[in-house]
Amino acid sequence: MSADNALVLAVMVKHLPKDQQKKALFYGIIGAYIFRFVAIGVGTFLVQIAWIKVLGGVYLLWIAISNLFLKKEESDDGEVKNKGMSFWRTVIAVEVMDIAFSVDSVLAAFGVSEKVWVLFLGGILGVLMMRGVAQIFLKLIDKIPELEKTAFILIIIIGLKMIAGAFGFELHPVLFFSTLIVIFGGTIVLSLMRKKDKPDSV
Repeated sequence: MSADNALVLAVMVKHLPKDQQKKALFYGIIGAYIFRFVAIGVGTFLVQIAWIKVLGGVYLLWIAISNLFLKKEESDDGEVKNKGMSFWRTVIAVEVMDIAFSVDSVLAAFGVSEKVWVLFLGGILGVLMMRGVAQIFLKLIDKIPELEKTAFILIIIIGLKMIAGAFGFELHPVLFFSTLIVIFGGTIVLSLMRKKDKPDSV
């Protein structure tokens, strides 16, 4: 489950300068630890507050749709910038998503095991993996710009899955991650093919 969390984090901090990206990810990881541990501690009550998943899903949809379809500000050097997304606003947005993802992941984890030590260990390993995967996604998006739009499409899928899960409609993890991999991998393949064909067309 850390892979989809990492994808969201990567896209949310993408617009920041490189040094601020690392700082924002760091704060996001700290928040992820805190909120997951809190979520595990109150795990038996989470079913009653699963509406947080709905709010998180709606917020993901808003992030993706606004970035895909709303106009962005373009600077004099042609660089596209997200309006109003300052460093601290980005950090707050990341922490909001940490809360929603914590509820989502812990509810799923309780379905596998109710042993607290297992949940804590899984949470620690998951968050550690999330940091590394988010950095990989950032590097991939830098090298293949088309991946940014694809990432927002995947975020829409993640948001819809989160909302559906709050109402008891769970998508099988294998099908869900297979869909993410096919779309993400397909974009990479198409981009590489396009770059390979460019010299021939000149």
